[in-house]
Amino acid sequence: MDIFLIINAGSTSLKYKIFNSSNLNLLKEGGFSIESTGKERLKEEKKIFQDLQQIAKSLGKVKAVGHRVVHGGNEFYKPTVVTPLVVKKLTKYNKLAPLHNPYNLGYIKLALKYFPSSKNIAIFDTAFFHDLPLEAQVFPLPYKYFQKGIRRFGFHGLSHQYISEEATHLLKKPINQCNLITLHLGGGASISAISNGHPIDTTLGFTPLGGVPMFTRSGDIDPGVLLYLSENYHLNLKELKIVLNNHSGLKGISNKNGFLQLLEGVEQNDPQSVLAFNIFTRSLKKQIGAYMALLGHVDAIVFSGTVGSGKPITREKILNNLILPKDMKILVIPTNEELGMARQIKKLLSK
Repeated sequence: MDIFLIINAGSTSLKYKIFNSSNLNLLKEGGFSIESTGKERLKEEKKIFQDLQQIAKSLGKVKAVGHRVVHGGNEFYKPTVVTPLVVKKLTKYNKLAPLHNPYNLGYIKLALKYFPSSKNIAIFDTAFFHDLPLEAQVFPLPYKYFQKGIRRFGFHGLSHQYISEEATHLLKKPINQCNLITLHLGGGASISAISNGHPIDTTLGFTPLGGVPMFTRSGDIDPGVLLYLSENYHLNLKELKIVLNNHSGLKGISNKNGFLQLLEGVEQNDPQSVLAFNIFTRSLKKQIGAYMALLGHVDAIVFSGTVGSGKPITREKILNNLILPKDMKILVIPTNEELGMARQIKKLLSK
């Protein structure tokens, strides 16, 4: 039996799912946590791929290995068969997604070594948003920077695409007749406006750092704050990157180490936890209102991600006092990025 091995890698974890390549039935899934660094991490990652090799071998012949890659710039957005040259070209986008791309590429290199006879295929998280309307792509900077490739790329595209397709099945409407507001809420967070099946706006931009506040990432802030921090607190670029990516967002406000811990703080009426939670849900509520105005008619608001489809307190807080049309549905759909990737790989290989 031919199988697809789908890898969804992060900085501290690797999730995998294995599908029958003909009908995309799920055969096995699992994950590994990675806590080590340096040489010890390299040993751990090597052991993980040795394990994956044995797991896959027990199920069938690996026809393709799929890899989620967060950022491919303007150059990569279609599913791409990976070669050493592709890996080299992708390396230059590491700086645009420092919490994601370096790890994505590290595992691609290992897969090329441990699955040399399989097609390794990169699936890009930005692809769903590649054809955003120009007014959504262009930042209000001198136009020459847009011409140099600085634009809104959007992220979490695999999730937004999957949940929008699943929502249309639940609504029993063709996808080209559905207007949706989709929320992917996890450690990272983004909201998208989808008109007749096509995204017309999304909150994440040039990098996965903007938009609504996330757990460790700041989201949108006044750029003057960055200038002020640099001029008055003498933070250099490297220090600013660390502050914005690792020590901001809900963690920066609450000093909690995870969303569940944050919710425990909210239940205990811890002031900083309550403040962080209120800032987060208020920002999401505002964005839903903006996208309702942009779309006009909305068939459904769709929640997904570990936070969005997790404990209902977050959804209830976001939706509280929102005036919604009676015919608008509220849907909760756990995302399945790996199945979405498998679908794209099957389509690519069938051509």
